[in-house]
Formats: sequence, structure tokens, C-alpha cells
Amino acid sequence: MSRGKTLLAIVILLALAGFFFFSQRETQPTPPPVTAIPTKTQPPARLPKTFPIPNGDLKDSVIATGDYLVRQQLPNGELSYQVDFMTGERAYSPSHVRLISGTGALYTVCRVSKDLEYCKAGDLALDHYLEALVTDPERFRGTCLFAEGICPLGGAALTVDTIYKRWQAAGDFSLQERDLLGTAIELGYFILAMRKPDGGFYYALDPYFNASADSDFYMTHAASQSLLALLDLYDMTGNEFWLARAREVNDDLISQPVTEDHWHAYAFGKLAQLDSLSKADQAYAEKIAQTISAGEVRSLNPKNTSISSATKLEGLAALAQAFRLSTLENEWLDPEIRAFVTFVRARQIPANDCNWTFSDEITDEFGGGIFNNCDEASIRVDGLQNWINGVTAYLEYRGMMKK
Repeated sequence: MSRGKTLLAIVILLALAGFFFFSQRETQPTPPPVTAIPTKTQPPARLPKTFPIPNGDLKDSVIATGDYLVRQQLPNGELSYQVDFMTGERAYSPSHVRLISGTGALYTVCRVSKDLEYCKAGDLALDHYLEALVTDPERFRGTCLFAEGICPLGGAALTVDTIYKRWQAAGDFSLQERDLLGTAIELGYFILAMRKPDGGFYYALDPYFNASADSDFYMTHAASQSLLALLDLYDMTGNEFWLARAREVNDDLISQPVTEDHWHAYAFGKLAQLDSLSKADQAYAEKIAQTISAGEVRSLNPKNTSISSATKLEGLAALAQAFRLSTLENEWLDPEIRAFVTFVRARQIPANDCNWTFSDEITDEFGGGIFNNCDEASIRVDGLQNWINGVTAYLEYRGMMKK
């Protein structure tokens, strides 16, 4: 073959190869452009909105109660559930639902005092109690708090509220490797999964036996605690889904007979802050306030418990906030609240209304704690958290009054 023919053959072959290559490109799907995958980042946390706390002896009393809780805390984070301050004996069959709420009170003390040592104590306790969380997506929805052999509805609700109080104090949701906001949302899903078709709640679930709700179990205030938890979730996330669910639960609660439900009172205060109270809400809230106030004389009897009186203080203080935010009459609640404050403070060691004699050792170890009554020399964690949260709500209300 001549040189000219060889070159011609090469040119023809290259042309055919080019035609084949480009025709194949036209028949094949064009792959998407390769783009860099953005680095996954944590979304910025919403900032909590809180009310100012005025200085004074009531603020000092809240901090003194926090000091008692910290002194009684064990190295593994456990809080003291109940202690006899005369003998030093501790109760070893505690309610973990009340203890998780007591943990939330430590965060309230942290916020009131602006001293992170109380937040550190709260983190130590919270990390300990969160070990009791159970998640089993194949058997039930969400995450629950396993306490005393069951997953009680109130346990999930108060764990959400404790995470909320930590957010109020610290402004974030990170606890070592834990994502507390994610935990709170999963607890919220459990709360919603426990709702009955008629709008009420099942109050307990056994996550290990058959993972079904116990229709016979009842827990006082768990429904209103759940309402508060749903409002907490709305505040932490800004997701209207949680507000809508809270509205549904509240509509069911205000159809029930009125009781001295301080948790529902808290929820009304939160609802007034985050959204608004309907006319029906306002009427129901006023009935709660009237019911609490009507029992004042009986409640201030020295034979009655400081725990009960502290819950009445909590309820009235939260309702005072709700009424103030809703431009309703609220000043009439102030003397009622102060009456309960006076009664409970008379049982905050070293003060007492039982004519007991306290040694220096008792005062040093148990000072700031609030004993129950003159027939029972015991300090219980729920009474302390009632006091801390109730006085804090009252101080916030007084701060509103000055505006």
C-alpha cells in the first residue's frame, strides 16, 4: 500500500471513531454534575426568653434550697429523694419521676443565681437519670423514662420539662455526647403516642413485657404535665406542630372538673407567654385560682404539709403571670401568694414553726431544706422543687409588676 493510501485509511478510521464516540455520547444519559457535599452543621439553637429575677430575701431562699440539694447529691449524680433530718436516714425507694423534676429545679437555681455550679450539679444528675431512657422503635413510638417498673407518662413529660429548664439556664442542648433537644422530641412523640382516641391519655406503658399501654394505671397531673411538655417543645423548636398538639390537649383538660392543678396553671402561664389564652382558657384558669385560694385557711394549718402549700404557691404564681400577660385582673393574687410564701418559709431550716431545737450540725447539713410538717421530720425533693419553681415564678411576676 502506498504512503498516500495509508494516510487516507488512517483519516477515514479516525473519522469513523469520532462519529461512533459522539453518537454514543448522545444516546447515554448525562450524569449529574459532581458537587461538593456540604459539611453537616448543628442548626443554631433558639435563645430562651426569660423574665428578670429581682434580688432580695426570696431569691436568697431559692439559692439556699439549691445549696441543700447540692450538699445532699451523691457522687454519681443521684439526688436525695427523702431524708429524716433528725436521724440522717435516707429513703431508698425513691420516685424517679419526682427526682427528674428535682433535677429541673437545680437548673432553675442556676438561672436565678447565675452560678454555673448549680448547672454542673444538674448535669451530673440529668446524665444519671437519663440512663433510664428506653427506646425500642419496633415496639413503641418515641422514647420513655423507665421508672419503678413502668414507663409513666409523667416521667416523659417531666424529663422534657427538665431539659427545657436546662435550656433556660444554659442556652444549649449538648450534654457530653447527648443531643438533649433530640431526646426531648422523642419523649414528645412518646407522649403523643399515649393519647387515647377520645382525647385523654394512657398513663403508663411496660416497655419490656408487651409494650402496650396499661389502661388501669392512673397518675395525678400527668395529663397537665404532658401539656406543659408540649408547650416546652414548641418554645424550644418553634415548630407549630407542638403548639397545635398542646391546644388539643388543653381543650380536653378544660372540659374536665376544676381542681388545684398547679401543672395546668404552669401551662396556662406558658401558653399566655408563647401564644394567647382563649376566653374559655381564661375562665378555667380563674376557676383554678379561686379553688386554690378558697383552701387557704385549711392549707395554712401547721399540721398540713409544706409540700401541698408550695404547690398552691406554684399554681397561683403561674396564674398571676398568665393573667398579667393576658391583661386580666391579677393584683388580687399577690396577697394570696405571699400568705403561702410565709407559711412555707416558716419550715425552711433553720426556721421552723414546730418549736424544734436545731443543733449546729443539723443546720450545717440540712440548712435550706424545707421539712414537711410538725409530725414528720423529713425533707422531700418534690417539696423543694415546688418551692424553687413557685418562688421563681412569683419573683418573675413581681418583675412584671414593676414594668
